[in-house]
Amino acid sequence: MGRRNYPEDDGFYYDYEDTGARGNTRRRRKKKKRRKWLFVLEILLLLIAAAGLFAGVQLYRMDRVKLGDILVNNLSLSGDYRNIALFGVDSREGNLESGTNSDTIIICSINKKTKDIRLVSVYRDTYLDNTDGSYRKATECYSVGGARQSVNMLNTNLDLDIEDFVTVDFSAIVEMVDLIGGIDMEITDEELTWLNGYCEENSRVTGVSYEPLTSSGYQHLDGIQALAYCRIRYTEGWDYKRTDRQREVLGKILEKAKAQPLKVVSIANEMIPHIATSLTTTELISLATGIMSYNIADSTGFPFDRQTADIAAGDCVIPVNLAANVSQLHSYLFGEENYTPSDAVQQISSRIISDTGIQ
Repeated sequence: MGRRNYPEDDGFYYDYEDTGARGNTRRRRKKKKRRKWLFVLEILLLLIAAAGLFAGVQLYRMDRVKLGDILVNNLSLSGDYRNIALFGVDSREGNLESGTNSDTIIICSINKKTKDIRLVSVYRDTYLDNTDGSYRKATECYSVGGARQSVNMLNTNLDLDIEDFVTVDFSAIVEMVDLIGGIDMEITDEELTWLNGYCEENSRVTGVSYEPLTSSGYQHLDGIQALAYCRIRYTEGWDYKRTDRQREVLGKILEKAKAQPLKVVSIANEMIPHIATSLTTTELISLATGIMSYNIADSTGFPFDRQTADIAAGDCVIPVNLAANVSQLHSYLFGEENYTPSDAVQQISSRIISDTGIQ
């Protein structure tokens, strides 16, 4: 056997054969070291399991809503995508179920294979079939029938298969942005005045203090400021631009959350009172823990082709041929070229033309 040098406790090195008593001593040390690492690994696994259990318990406390019978269309590509409706309600009393308009309506389409996400904002004033025999603004549907009727409205008018939703109120955005440490946004001179004005109202509604922004440009926004940015609708681009801002903020939140995945548990715990959803605890944890793999590939607004008109339902966004817009939507979300809308969508499209004279 060859001779090697090994460190001893006194800091000096001695030559000896790696056999006999000294070899056994070395093997015992290796075993002790291995046991130490196994112990550390076990502790880490226990901590991860405890965090998961804590998250599950917290998420279970969320306001869970069973949608019941949903009008779902059978999509040819439904197995490759998961579509979830995101609603932001104009609630100052924490009412998430009905009696309040959904100022934000976003279709979140997740490609199960690539994990790419596409976001589509349905403009709040879009004139559509509300599935209760009336045609009016999409935003009013939530006030009448809550998430169930709003999901039915999206599926019926747009040929979709949405079965789940997440609804948040003002405070949810504030809590979420603050928990991830704020987000960075480019603020224009035009946006600055409106942002500070909305901050004042947001603070009154949520009870959270804020500091007004003093200049435009690249700014770090806290929760109150981010919510104010989402609510701006009186600048160039009007409500269309507001939906752009909302999707921008969602993108920034995802970026920050991906950079600090351990914050997911804290976010869930703090946001519980401000969220209603049909998703199960298991589904929520699965989405949260897989956050690193998701990417917002693109976002847009719907309808693509539109006009505004003051009609009996009010000042509305009118889809210029709803059926053609739905065909474009399926191409955008699912890559379905030359999609032929259902008979139901064709009939709704004809009704909108009849009601508005816009085709």
